[in-house]
Amino acid sequence: MHVHVQGQNGEAKFWLEPTIELAQHAGLSRREISEATRLVQEHENDIRSAWRKHFPG
Repeated sequence: MHVHVQGQNGEAKFWLEPTIELAQHAGLSRREISEATRLVQEHENDIRSAWRKHFPG
C-alpha cells in the first residue's frame, strides 16, 4: 500500500506498510517532503480507506 504526493516542482511516493516511509522523491525540497510526510501521517486512515475502496479484496 502506498500513496503518491505531487507538488509544484516534483513528487514523492510513500509506503504505508508496514509503517509510513518515504520510498522515493524527485524535485521536492526537504521542507516539502517534511510537510508531505506530516500530511500523510495526519490522513493515514483516510488514505487507507480510499485505497481499500479503490482496490477491493
